[in-house]
Amino acid sequence: MAKADPFLETDAQAIRLAKTLMRTARFGALATLDADGAPLATRVAVATDMDGTPLILVSALSAHTAALDADRRCSLLVGEPGKGDPLAHPRLTLKMRAKKLERGTADGTHAVRRYLNRHPKAKLYAGFADFSFFRLEPEGGLLNGGFARAYKLKREELLAESAVSAALLEMEQRAVEHMNEDHADAVENYATAFAGAEAGGWILTGIDPEGIDIAKGDEVRRTFFDEPLKDASEMRPVLVAMAKKARGG
Repeated sequence: MAKADPFLETDAQAIRLAKTLMRTARFGALATLDADGAPLATRVAVATDMDGTPLILVSALSAHTAALDADRRCSLLVGEPGKGDPLAHPRLTLKMRAKKLERGTADGTHAVRRYLNRHPKAKLYAGFADFSFFRLEPEGGLLNGGFARAYKLKREELLAESAVSAALLEMEQRAVEHMNEDHADAVENYATAFAGAEAGGWILTGIDPEGIDIAKGDEVRRTFFDEPLKDASEMRPVLVAMAKKARGG
């Protein structure tokens, strides 16, 4: 008798859930291979690069940093449990390969900016010489969306389109600062109208081809655009249209 396949066919809903877990994660369980070859699990703070690739900032004194320097293979588990059975809540396990980002390079500079937008308190130590940023580049993922809802996801199903991402990187920070400084009411409306959040002190932390990330203290929410941006020039009109829709216009 053939063994039943525990994985469902991956659909748009599963992909959306996986991307939401990646984009809203504030921390995750990082699994690496220790010097003796044994598995090593630690907790790390997480942000995402423009295309959705997780970013971490780690100290040279940490065991997981030495492990990543020796072997780039790693895994990251994201998804926060809520009330009741922790196994009833969605979580995503990512198979990854770590890439150390060099300071002063374009990739490194963009990653630092996006990470600090998500974790502003990290500015206190992000510049220390013994701290390094890594991109944890997904090679695939296993999504558990709850009881009997298991899926396998490919790299291309987890990440946003890269061509638009590159152009958006040059515009994003100015847009984020402009929205937070001059259109805080619109950001607040995004939170309540599209993310189902309670009003009060929401800020925009990131814009990417597929949506926006907003935060209020330790709470993070994700809102996807109706359609992914096909060009960076579409960012402003889409944000304006969302603001009008959010306030009932």
